[in-house]
Amino acid sequence: MDTEAVRSFVRAADLGQLRHAADDLGVTQQAVSKRIAALERELGVRLFTRTARGVELTLDGRAFLPHARGIVADVDRAVAAVRPRSRALRIDVLGLRSAQAVVLHDYWRSHPETDLDVVTLRVDDPHVAAAAVQTGDVDASFRTVTDPATLPRDVRMIHAFDSPLELLVGPRHPLASARTLTPPQLRGLRIRVPGIVPRSEWAEFYDQLAAAFDLHVDAAGPNFGDEVLLDALADSADLATLVGARDRYVWPAGHDLRRIPIVNPTLAYPLSLLVRRTNPHPGLGAVVDHLARLAPLPGPVWLPSWAPAPRRGDTARSVQRAVAYPLG
Repeated sequence: MDTEAVRSFVRAADLGQLRHAADDLGVTQQAVSKRIAALERELGVRLFTRTARGVELTLDGRAFLPHARGIVADVDRAVAAVRPRSRALRIDVLGLRSAQAVVLHDYWRSHPETDLDVVTLRVDDPHVAAAAVQTGDVDASFRTVTDPATLPRDVRMIHAFDSPLELLVGPRHPLASARTLTPPQLRGLRIRVPGIVPRSEWAEFYDQLAAAFDLHVDAAGPNFGDEVLLDALADSADLATLVGARDRYVWPAGHDLRRIPIVNPTLAYPLSLLVRRTNPHPGLGAVVDHLARLAPLPGPVWLPSWAPAPRRGDTARSVQRAVAYPLG
């Protein structure tokens, strides 16, 4: 079996478009298409169906994908065994404007010699991301499995950092002039958070947040993207949303949107890092050490019940050992 064809299949499955897979692999789209067609002939099944948005896995494609990931990971590990540090450190983030990407960028700016590959797996279920860590498709993933007992045996979850929430509103909103807000002041607000996927970690987060503070969080309807939401906020006198304090958002100057910190307590989204218990990438320990050195949030903080305990008092060596070796 042509392992490069299998690799092309995996990247096309992750990215959803043959063109993006080709760009990622440094080959032409035609080459990726031919590789996948040859793989389908060899297997005797169709792996993808074409759609207006790109390609989607067939049932056979879904069945083959985890095994394909394992094949690619085995090949990569075989190469790395004779060429140490031959591959960039690959870390999955939820989005390139997310707090995780911002923190990774801060790390890279202070360590520009790091060969870092920041990717976004197109999955909502954190267990799928954990499987990608297990097979070595990524070296680490900023995802949280709210029940750690369901993690693969050779994958562990460590606390990364807590991301405080802010209320984002337009200039005509009644709270637009507030410098800070407390959770009780959010009651009765029309808070729109599109893209909450059932059974995802963020769905569990918003369920607990709404229950704890008697909030109404509206996720109904399709998610048309950040730009549409930002336009709606600018035009509305009562619509609001919640965003991470480190998350990057860009809007036209005329929108005049306001980001308002929430305090007493600070509402925080806990971010975790999924890593392999054994045989980690050589560059991962320094990143984990950087996360352990981030300043904790001041004052009282609300976190959901499943938030992992922060790591305290870790030295660089102990953090690297925690990544490299299983604990108990």
